[in-house]
Amino acid sequence: MTPFVAEIVGTFLLILLGCGVNANVSLNKTYGSGSGWIVITTGWAFAVYTGVVVAGPYSGAHMNPAVTIGLAWAGEFSMYDVPSYIIAQFIGAMLGAFFVWLVHKDHFDATEDGGTKRGVFCNAPAIPNLFTNMLTEVLGTFVLVFAVLYFTDASLASDSTIIGLGSLGALPVALIVWGIGLSLGGTTGYAINPARDLGPRIIHALVPIKKKGSNGWGYAWIPVVGPILGGVLAAFISGLLG
Repeated sequence: MTPFVAEIVGTFLLILLGCGVNANVSLNKTYGSGSGWIVITTGWAFAVYTGVVVAGPYSGAHMNPAVTIGLAWAGEFSMYDVPSYIIAQFIGAMLGAFFVWLVHKDHFDATEDGGTKRGVFCNAPAIPNLFTNMLTEVLGTFVLVFAVLYFTDASLASDSTIIGLGSLGALPVALIVWGIGLSLGGTTGYAINPARDLGPRIIHALVPIKKKGSNGWGYAWIPVVGPILGGVLAAFISGLLG
């Protein structure tokens, strides 16, 4: 599997399971309807874990343009590869969102509120406020990328032999995303990933959904610009700290 394909597959799994838990909790007549924020944040954490397990060995499992740009800015990733990674991430995100819609089509039909339907795909602020909404996305992504830049492999001091954890090595990033969701996610829905928001938002605009209402384009730039700024800021601060 090439890095390009790995980013498509990893991001597809991320969005399929992540937007899938949104659908399960938010839409009418699912078994998980109304199960709440803990279920959503946990589902997204597991979605990240699944994507990283599959894509990690082949691409590093960025699955997020803000991570790709942040790592490149920090000198940990080739700037030459940034465009192909971002394209792959958007392809995977849109495919994942499409299949979430397909699987839950009956439940979209059974749900009346257009905002709830859109919320399966993309983010919206709990309280619209340009400054605090942007700040939330910047800080949430800063935490993610800053922590990723400090990931290390456990090793034996005597001979620097790496202690392998296999697929469990994907767990730390999932726990970080879970923590961000629990602590900072309640104000904007914590996109912290331009592909995660914009890719599914485009699918929301394209697929036939009854009474789906607005696509929320007026807000759509915040979950794109905020995470990119957060990723670059994390790289900058990490470089200053050494």
